[in-house]
Amino acid sequence: MTLPTSTYRIQFRNGMTFDRAIECVPYFKALGISHLYASPIFAATPGSAHGYDVTDANKIDPAIGGREGFNRLSSALKDAGLGLILDIVPNHMAASTESPWWRSVLKLGQESPYARYFDIDWSERLTLPILGKPFEDALSDGELRLERDPENGEPVLGYCDTLLPLNPGSAELVSASADEPAWLSKDKELIARLHEAQHWRLIHWKEAARHLSYRRFFEVTELVGLRVEDEQVFEDSHRLILELVRSGQVQGLRLDHIDGLADPKQYLQRLRAEAGPETYIVVEKILGRDEKLPASWPIAGTTGYEFISALGHLFIDGGGLQQLGTAYANIAPDMADIAAGLRAAKQLMVERNFEGETTRLVKIVHGLYPDLDRAGIAAAIRELLIAFPVYRIYGSKGRLDARDADVLGGVVSSAAEKLADQRAIDVVARLLKGEVRGAEANEFRRRFQQLSGPVMAKAMEDTLFYRYNRLLGVNEVGGDPDMTPGGVEAFHALMLKRARLMPHGLSATSTHDTKRGEDARARLYTLSEGADVWVQAVERWREMNRDHLVELPSGLTPEPNVEWMLYQALTGIWPEDFSNGEAEALTGRFTAYAEKAIREAKHGTSWDEPHAGYEAAVRAYATALLSSTNLAFHEDFGTVMRPFIEAGYLNSLSQTLIKLTAPGIPDIYQGAELFDLSLVDPDNRRPVDTTALSASLLEGVPVVSLTVPVLKQRIVEIGLHLRKRQPELFAKGAYVPLKVSGSRKDHVVAFARELNGTYAMSVVPRLMLGWLDPGVLFAGPEFWNDTMIQVPSSFEGLRCDLLTGRMLEPGGELSLSALLGSQPVALIEPWEADIEEHEIIT
Repeated sequence: MTLPTSTYRIQFRNGMTFDRAIECVPYFKALGISHLYASPIFAATPGSAHGYDVTDANKIDPAIGGREGFNRLSSALKDAGLGLILDIVPNHMAASTESPWWRSVLKLGQESPYARYFDIDWSERLTLPILGKPFEDALSDGELRLERDPENGEPVLGYCDTLLPLNPGSAELVSASADEPAWLSKDKELIARLHEAQHWRLIHWKEAARHLSYRRFFEVTELVGLRVEDEQVFEDSHRLILELVRSGQVQGLRLDHIDGLADPKQYLQRLRAEAGPETYIVVEKILGRDEKLPASWPIAGTTGYEFISALGHLFIDGGGLQQLGTAYANIAPDMADIAAGLRAAKQLMVERNFEGETTRLVKIVHGLYPDLDRAGIAAAIRELLIAFPVYRIYGSKGRLDARDADVLGGVVSSAAEKLADQRAIDVVARLLKGEVRGAEANEFRRRFQQLSGPVMAKAMEDTLFYRYNRLLGVNEVGGDPDMTPGGVEAFHALMLKRARLMPHGLSATSTHDTKRGEDARARLYTLSEGADVWVQAVERWREMNRDHLVELPSGLTPEPNVEWMLYQALTGIWPEDFSNGEAEALTGRFTAYAEKAIREAKHGTSWDEPHAGYEAAVRAYATALLSSTNLAFHEDFGTVMRPFIEAGYLNSLSQTLIKLTAPGIPDIYQGAELFDLSLVDPDNRRPVDTTALSASLLEGVPVVSLTVPVLKQRIVEIGLHLRKRQPELFAKGAYVPLKVSGSRKDHVVAFARELNGTYAMSVVPRLMLGWLDPGVLFAGPEFWNDTMIQVPSSFEGLRCDLLTGRMLEPGGELSLSALLGSQPVALIEPWEADIEEHEIIT
């Protein structure tokens, strides 16, 4: 397999086209990137902001340049010596009339050649949840119309901007009239008869949670499940993808939501066979605590969410986290029990948001075992889904492997404690274990496995992460809000495991799906170091802004839990210089985040039942926090924030260097090589100023002379070029934790990568809140005092710090006073050239 040394993620659309990307290629090369990592480029619904709503998997989207533009980008990358990784979407496509396959299914039903391409229950007409009200009301209100399709002149049923093709067999209902205005008819009786004659039926969008005849992507009804387990579907949906791979234009693939597939292992084995052994393949996969990626999957690894989680062990202070937890329990007692909170969120998903999917599972089991009580079956399925600690298991044919059998065993035991009827859970467990044969048993097993992931994701990431707000920095995709930080030893253990099991997976710190930018997260970690200061400040700020609360029937709004959340979110994005309107300029982004956060939390409001008064009160409070008239609060907030911001900067530099040198392949999210203080999407998908990125890459300027964002970019540049010079070291080299001694040993993490006598050492500080002078991103020699790094005897000879060019004398110890007493972080490799021009430090 040809491995990248690094990747750079670009979000196409929103102004980013192939030709704009071509303009950035010289910058990518100068930065040291080996592979561009592109968001989906295939034809998507018009105006798509992300490209995951694919309408034609065998056409490159004209909106970003089409095939010709792609070919130009491919040539530019090749000329620069760079590779290309494509993000592909095997799990779903757009349920849109813009999709030729979907349109054919709407028109021809089960007679369509694409009817089996989508995961549809054909025991009834295809449900289309696009109406803003029940069908009868939309019909009565004249919202449905009969007209001609402007492209082919055929009769269609129109609703808002959607034109739905009609069953050819129903043409006789509309073909009798030669009167052209009849084609624009709103005749309710005619439309009702036409609607009954179609292969589909229109329903209110709110009915989708209770009843939908096709598998969707999570709760997104606009995305329909694709049956790539079918060989023909795989072939037809991957034709262009494989052509691009085989032509040499694409060197790697990133697979979106692998857990949504019926049989990930089967799919990956086929993809590997078709794409060849040299293609780099990673999957989007959330690994639970202690979960391992299945060893039988022929891939390089995941897209790296677990790497983000590992960093929390280094930068979160355990004692301070406990203090935050105590204060949070006082301010939001109903939210402080995370186990109860997760159970409640999962129960909500199973019983309401995914009610239709759960009901279908109950129906299958009852069909197999009609003597079982439906309520008992439903309770067993509910408790099993709630009890899952991971996204899913992977049984397809035969019995489960040992790992999945252990997981399921624990799930069954946990669920059984909640149930009186053990027979139902025993039956469902047998089905999941593969002990029952037959098509219906296999369907149950497959659909349960495809449902447990969405239940976990929507309950944890899109509900609990917005309810349980102890420390927002750990409420991250793939993260664990209930984590107990294990410090340096825990981090080393995770990296040793990563080096052994997944050395070539991506190491991410920001993505298009993370809840906040990497530097906002690095700043939020510091709240655990100054928990007492933070808690007292929140009490003061709540009192200062009490007049901005709104009295609603449910009480003062926003409630304390939301206030606590808003002050943390504001911490992550607060500008160092908040004067001259800099704080107020954040209002649009901040209020949009606040609205999304409370809708995801699903308490005072939600996406499907928005509460206008509650949302207005929260928006008004968020706006008031940033208003230029709230100067006293701004000055107090800014004063408190200053040391947290500076310690956060240092955390950012530390986690950046770790990502560049730890096991895994560093993935740079667009623009995050400078500072990324973004909030959740769509804020983190804003267009990037590529001209500014290029301009800030200043060669020859000493690292210590750079501004903080540019310093981060320079560290990225130096680290990426080291990886390009030493690809084998980072692809195959051992991860070597370095022992630290002395009074400040808990404030540093040091490790090396070593292969056949070649090495690179990374040394970064941690937990530095309160130890930095204003405006200085390192503690002086006196802080480090007697702290020393023990260097392995095999690391002989002179050494050079790549970030400053300074020489380090050989020996078995490195002094932290000399090494980090005048710079933020250090990246060290053996020196093999003339040393006369370099300063030697001891």
